[in-house]
Amino acid sequence: MQLRPALLPALGVFAAAARHQNLAHAAEKLHLTASAVSHHVRKLEALLGTTLFQRHARGVKLTAEGRQLADAASAALADIAAVAGNLHPQADTAPPRITTLRSLSYYWLLPRLPRFCQAHPHVRLDIQTDAAFSRFEDGGPDLGIRYGQGEWPGLTSHHLMDDALFPVASPALPQLATLHHPEQIAQLPLLTDMSPQGWRDWFRAAAVRGVELPPMHTFNDSTDAMRAAVYGVGAVLARKHIAQPYLQRYELVRLPGPALKARYSYYIVHPGHRRPARRPASSSTGSSARRWTNARRCRRCLLNCWGCRRGRARFCVLARFCRSLQPRRAKWCIARTGMQSGLKSLPQTTS
Repeated sequence: MQLRPALLPALGVFAAAARHQNLAHAAEKLHLTASAVSHHVRKLEALLGTTLFQRHARGVKLTAEGRQLADAASAALADIAAVAGNLHPQADTAPPRITTLRSLSYYWLLPRLPRFCQAHPHVRLDIQTDAAFSRFEDGGPDLGIRYGQGEWPGLTSHHLMDDALFPVASPALPQLATLHHPEQIAQLPLLTDMSPQGWRDWFRAAAVRGVELPPMHTFNDSTDAMRAAVYGVGAVLARKHIAQPYLQRYELVRLPGPALKARYSYYIVHPGHRRPARRPASSSTGSSARRWTNARRCRRCLLNCWGCRRGRARFCVLARFCRSLQPRRAKWCIARTGMQSGLKSLPQTTS
């Protein structure tokens, strides 16, 4: 026998009634009246030509046929619920999805991850650096960190930080012993990547004219260019935030000359059509912000976003994504911790 689609609701009502063994309790759970539940059950009994419940003064009891149908219906509905849950993970379990550049993730984001994990040990992040994950269709990442001028079609952007470029090289490079002026850098083996600004721009900013650049090793990823510089292959024009870990470990040293202000900056981006307030699963941005990126500069917002820089916590980029903003769970909001919300779980620090 093939069930008509119109009777599928009756099957769902029957499964609830069988689970509770009480029509009134099932009606309460389903937000229906007891008579409506009884009507659905009788309709299903009429279609199947069998009695599913034995009715008595104290309630109802499944018949043998009713028990068989209840078991099958419960299993089928559970399978459907499991598949639906995998298609759309619950807000409480879906990890925030962040997409970013491989170089920024390796040198800037990951070094700040331990501090974030200490502050929020129960939060898990899904960090993607593959180019395929940079597309923000439905089901794509919740947030991204992009390098550009702040304008991408269909995306809302929030300024994160500016950048600068300056030359670096391995301290083991023999030519560094006699290198004292910017124009001498042109005599070194030079490395370049696919950045929009290169050596010619830097030499122009350093007021070095008429320089003839030698043939260079070219890399399509700044991570590889930086590693090549560490191994002593040559000097590279490094971005400030990417070079910082190497400078701190003395694997690279900064060469003479100015820092060139980058044309582009880093931005937090999210789909303009995806309203964060309506999609709580995207605690995505990971949380309480500049505590993760630069704790001394701002304890209120890990990303030191526009709203927090002006003391306007309700405009915090991250707070709009936090999945814990429901009234009963506000105290667990990972984006508002330490912000102007009356929560003072974290000590304030000064610059």
